[in-house]
Amino acid sequence: MRWKNFAMMIACAALMIGSAFAQGTDVPGDSNGDKIVSAEEVSAAEKLAKEGKLSADELQEIKHIHEKYPINITDSANRTVAIYKPVNTIVPMSWTDYEPIFVLGGLDKIAGVRTDLRDAYSWIPGIKDKPTIGGYQEIDYEKVIELRPDLVISAASKTDNLKNKLDPVGIPYVIIFRTLDQDAYDNDLKVLAKILEKDDRADEFITWRQNCLSQLKEKTDKIKPADRIKVYCESADHEFYTAANSSGVNEMISVAGGKNIADNLAGNPYNVDVEPEWVFKENPGAIIIAASMLGVSPESYLDYIVEENATESLDEYLDVTYNRTVLKDTDAAKQGRIYLLQGAYTDFGRGFIGAYYMAKWFYPDLFKDLNPDEINREYFEKWLGASYKGVWAYPSTT
Repeated sequence: MRWKNFAMMIACAALMIGSAFAQGTDVPGDSNGDKIVSAEEVSAAEKLAKEGKLSADELQEIKHIHEKYPINITDSANRTVAIYKPVNTIVPMSWTDYEPIFVLGGLDKIAGVRTDLRDAYSWIPGIKDKPTIGGYQEIDYEKVIELRPDLVISAASKTDNLKNKLDPVGIPYVIIFRTLDQDAYDNDLKVLAKILEKDDRADEFITWRQNCLSQLKEKTDKIKPADRIKVYCESADHEFYTAANSSGVNEMISVAGGKNIADNLAGNPYNVDVEPEWVFKENPGAIIIAASMLGVSPESYLDYIVEENATESLDEYLDVTYNRTVLKDTDAAKQGRIYLLQGAYTDFGRGFIGAYYMAKWFYPDLFKDLNPDEINREYFEKWLGASYKGVWAYPSTT
């Protein structure tokens, strides 16, 4: 009798699974609505497959979900999020989300992109063909909902909009890449890799990146604190706005063997306005001007695709900077040590490459055999899947 009842249960489950597939159930193979595929439901699916009612691919997907799911991840907002099935489509909302997805080879899973980031990453093959979901100023949630992604990824510090817009329609979201320091990047990349089933790719990239950092730090860690060059880093679109001790660029300046003069400033731990007189008093030996991806000079000349007169324009920008009040009287200006670095290289995913450029600028004799462009090229070609070109750091280190 027990076996008879079990057989009847399997038969009922099989009917439900067949119906569920036809209806596009949330979790393939789940017949009782608990979002988990049990061994009994796998058996029912196998029976359907034998009867020709499920394809081999559909059966394989059910078995995969049974073996691997659900998975639980803890995001940057300390939320535990359950993932019940493979994530085949995602919508990234924050700029910090995009490059990690490219690194993991997940571009094909992106269902929609921000307009501004589609343009900023126009050199990523295939991104221009993606639907858009609004821009930096305002996300088009109606479009996001229309796309029906399996998951939304965001770095938002406030999640009210995500909760209010996505919870009612059953679209889950994960908060990752909220902070820009290197350890957090590795941790969040592992979370993203788990979501996208790209664990091996993430491990390989993290190992490569850490090896790059270790090779640099092997030399810069030997530089005594008193011998480290004093560095002032300023935003290209905000004069006397500098990076504080919790910023990603502060960490990379240290890795490069420098000493950020704003490291001990009180106030905002990430960025802070400073008085010109303070910069003069600190007298930095090197100045880094960080240019974002906003397309404002000199950003428009530090990018993948630059205008023909990029070098002339960058020289003009540097000439103006060298002659700015206060800056012109620093050791950095007197010794010709003001540099331009594209903002993507000051922290986060490409920050370690930025550290290579800075180390070469700061200590050309110590790093005479170092070629930051080669590290940059490998990052583009192997990890981003894009051909390497553009001007990212100026003046050139080679």
